[in-house]
Amino acid sequence: MSADDPIPSPWKEFLGEVDGMLNEPLELHCIGGFVVTQVYGFPRTTGDIDYYTAVPANLNLLAVTGEGSPLHRKYGVCLHKVAVTTLPEDYERRLTPIAEKEFKHLRLLAPDPYDCILSKIERNGDVDVNDAEYLFRSQKLDAQVLQDRYEKEFRPYIIGDVGRTDTTLKLWIEIFTS
Repeated sequence: MSADDPIPSPWKEFLGEVDGMLNEPLELHCIGGFVVTQVYGFPRTTGDIDYYTAVPANLNLLAVTGEGSPLHRKYGVCLHKVAVTTLPEDYERRLTPIAEKEFKHLRLLAPDPYDCILSKIERNGDVDVNDAEYLFRSQKLDAQVLQDRYEKEFRPYIIGDVGRTDTTLKLWIEIFTS
């Protein structure tokens, strides 16, 4: 999906209702499966839009759009505020609009593929490895760029076990480049 591509159902209708509830601009920095599938084309399903940041942050989005909300029950999809994740320091400079002309107030933004991969590395579940490998191969990414961004913009902000994350990145790069 490019910035001008329409969002498919049920996302279009769900996000259209969210947009209709807004009286002011709202920017969501999206991550996770929604980005990997809708922006980068990985053929898997996801039932939520994970977001890292909402600007402004003073709206109680989850009450009307989160799991178990009326909109979730209506469309089978929801918004999910990611509580614990790390993104590279300058990720905001590299955000790309999603379906830029689709909504009046709602602005969805996606990180570049390197930042998407790094956002998944600390959790390191099977779905994260699969998503990261898909992004690396389909976007023809450079292992050195990934390593450099990790070291300069990501590693200093890791909350958990840095050694474990270093090892995970090394293993992922070996897998992705084999």
